[in-house]
Amino acid sequence: MNRPPTRLDLAALIALGIAAAVVSGCDDPTVGIISGSVTVDGQPVETGSIAFFPTGGDAFTAGGVIAGGQYSARVPLGELRVEIRVPKQVGEQKLYDVPDSPLMPILDEALPAKYNNRSELSITVEPGRSKHDFALTSE
Repeated sequence: MNRPPTRLDLAALIALGIAAAVVSGCDDPTVGIISGSVTVDGQPVETGSIAFFPTGGDAFTAGGVIAGGQYSARVPLGELRVEIRVPKQVGEQKLYDVPDSPLMPILDEALPAKYNNRSELSITVEPGRSKHDFALTSE
């Protein structure tokens, strides 16, 4: 009996595709799989983002989510400039101009520009899996 695909079927198919991409990335001699921790003033970053930009050549840019102080990403090999962003809530505003509107957080960057817009961070990535931890300061 044929039935239309359910959301669960589609989710399983997407998860399978992602798993295949990650596994195939391990065998690709032009990429590395990196992971590690990100702390600010000794505390794990609860939520944020990390991006990797090749310093030369035609390699792709890559990035990932920081959650619970941890990240993982599939990145090109070689020298990479790293940008780390950590949001902080600085206020809130109404989502709509009506009295009972839900509130939306107003976010700003918690880290100094030396870790993102004018990043001084860099790493060198080699084939395979490696660990790169970032211990940052809020100053």
